[in-house]
Amino acid sequence: MRLHRLLASVAFGFATLAASGAKAVEIEYWQYVFDTRVKAMNQLIAKFQEANPDIKVKQTTFPYADYQTKVAAAILAGQGPDVVQLFYGWTDNFIAGKMIRPLRAEAFPAADIERDFFPIVKAMKRGNDYYGLPTAVRSLALFYNKKAFKEAGLDPNNPPKTLDELVAAAEKTTKRDGSGNIVSAGITLDMAGQDHQWWREVLVRQFGGVPYTDNDTKVAYNDEAGLKALTFYTDLQKKHKVGQVGFMDEGQAAFRAGLAAMTIDGTFRLGSFNTIKGFEWGVTELPANAQGLRSNYASYFANAITTKAEGEKLAAAEKFLAYVSSPEAMKIWMEVVGELPARRAAALTPENVAHPVYGPFLKGLEYAHTTLFKDEAAQRQVAIDMANRVLIGGEDPKTSLAKAAEAEQAIIDRAKR
Repeated sequence: MRLHRLLASVAFGFATLAASGAKAVEIEYWQYVFDTRVKAMNQLIAKFQEANPDIKVKQTTFPYADYQTKVAAAILAGQGPDVVQLFYGWTDNFIAGKMIRPLRAEAFPAADIERDFFPIVKAMKRGNDYYGLPTAVRSLALFYNKKAFKEAGLDPNNPPKTLDELVAAAEKTTKRDGSGNIVSAGITLDMAGQDHQWWREVLVRQFGGVPYTDNDTKVAYNDEAGLKALTFYTDLQKKHKVGQVGFMDEGQAAFRAGLAAMTIDGTFRLGSFNTIKGFEWGVTELPANAQGLRSNYASYFANAITTKAEGEKLAAAEKFLAYVSSPEAMKIWMEVVGELPARRAAALTPENVAHPVYGPFLKGLEYAHTTLFKDEAAQRQVAIDMANRVLIGGEDPKTSLAKAAEAEQAIIDRAKR
């Protein structure tokens, strides 16, 4: 179905409403605070309202740490958003809490969604129903500071292609004071950022394992491959001394400040990194293992319609969701935020594929995996704790890995009950 037909299918009742001169319908859109995302949504709302003067959209934002709690409390009280942004890994919790409704098949046919969007959109499907649609998708890549590379005698146009080359480049770019303390890291160590995804869906696979089996319901990384992956990661601090957990609090902050030569992050960071003035940076695919195997992690935030939306607000919410999932909206989002369009045709243009920044992320989507989280926040915390026990507490990696596997399996099992 072409876009104009989709928009028409969710606009039932609006022609009559406009003709009658009735008051504009107001709906609320909620997302968490992230400057470029808020800026992009403001632009989308302005364009949507210009084309739909009978609908007003109010955007509300909250800090990330409070976001899920605020959404749940508001919707359960019959207040809050009509359209809500949520990480795909929160979907089961939002459904269980009766916060979001399945999309009407008449307005959003599954066949059209699966034809037009990247396959990872299926993480929003439960049974025959979709519960939301993304504007953009994200993959991971290696950001590197070209100035730091040049100062260390490395070719700034030849970033690491393998894990061994990554370690070597990190060793050459790390700077220390007279006491041996890191003052500028070779690579950031930030499990709370994107390193937990790098470890889980990339390193575990590159060392010969898989993170989960049985549709991501059975933890499978407590084995030799998982141990090698964790040891590789923790050795960056303990053996190679090229990074340190907690350095400048966040990895992205260290990179932005020019105090880390490399960091692993997602497309969503492009808008922020584009404001860096002190040095030129580049992007390359995540390094392969010695055998050339690459892996990646793909994710997205979706927009969903809440159970609060009824009647004319539901119709308005559907029309708004159709617009923010359109090629036009995706183009604006990519330009402002840096995240890749969720529709194949909008993403895989010759210009995007050949782009020095977008290209590596698009290549990563070709071999990326999407973790089917049961409780994303809790499962992420397991990975953070696992690394911290080794890097801060001095625990043996094998012991810490076993504890992590047991804790994460318990989280998954609780969610299945």
